[in-house]
Amino acid sequence: MMLSGNIWLWIGFNVFVLAMLALDLGVFHRKTHTVSIKEALTWSAVWIALALIFNAGIYIFSGPEPALQFFTGYLIEKSLSVDNIFVFVLLFTFFGVPAAYQHRVLFWGVLGALVMRGLMIALGAVLLDTFHWIIYLFGAFLIFTGVRMAFHKGEEVHPERNPLLKLVRRVVPATKDYERDRFVVRQAGQLMITPLLLVLLVVETTDLIFALDSIPAIFAVTQNTFLVYTSNVFAILGLRSLYFVFANTIGKFYYLKLGLAVVLSFVGAKMVLADIYHIPTALSLVVIAVVLAVAVVASVVRARRLETRNTEPEKQAGEESASEIMSKR
Repeated sequence: MMLSGNIWLWIGFNVFVLAMLALDLGVFHRKTHTVSIKEALTWSAVWIALALIFNAGIYIFSGPEPALQFFTGYLIEKSLSVDNIFVFVLLFTFFGVPAAYQHRVLFWGVLGALVMRGLMIALGAVLLDTFHWIIYLFGAFLIFTGVRMAFHKGEEVHPERNPLLKLVRRVVPATKDYERDRFVVRQAGQLMITPLLLVLLVVETTDLIFALDSIPAIFAVTQNTFLVYTSNVFAILGLRSLYFVFANTIGKFYYLKLGLAVVLSFVGAKMVLADIYHIPTALSLVVIAVVLAVAVVASVVRARRLETRNTEPEKQAGEESASEIMSKR
């Protein structure tokens, strides 16, 4: 089956996505509330299950190679979204966004991200089809990004420097405080935006910057626009629930950024070497999965060692105080 050329597949997929988003906001999150870990885990499982079912459909109707390409692209985008989560935590902390309103920001942020990424994928496909040499440019950019990520010590986020935020604050009146979960309010007859809308704008521009890495990375796996688009969409749809799962533990994955750097460098090299040697999709999937697994396991081991090291002095101090009490008796 020709995936990219079938207009009904595109229509059907986008209708499905819009229906799921409407169900999410209109039914399950109609009332503003703080998303619990249990709820976030449930929704994460739902989005992953839907992606795997879709992947199975690709395997049945189009064969193993497109299915492998979709899954590899999905895994790349899913892993790179961890960086988004870390930045979202910093943004929500900086702006003091109440926990109950964070889902609403992420929902509309994801909706905007889907539109922007769809346009970027379309543009990327046209460029690659028209100018084949751009594949080397994409590859070199990914290698550069991977090397920079590997040697960059800390994540610095300065929301106040966001040019769009500065522009909006200058030309549009904004309220000082949050007005529940509303983006726009009317006060004293004047239409005003709220800080929540400003946060949304920063989230959108931040995601746009991250897309510059992730979209070329998926083009390294496949240039089938339908597979690039759908793998990207499924990964982004699960980003909101993934945020609420990892928001408080993201700092423990110490080696994950290094793993992502290796993945970006690998897919960049795959693009640069495309005309010299074609790295099979199955091999790419194995390399990416192994790198990410090693990074996660190493991070967990490191976190446990640090916890053990921190609890030992407390345990020792407790034993010493107990022995002192016994000696006094």
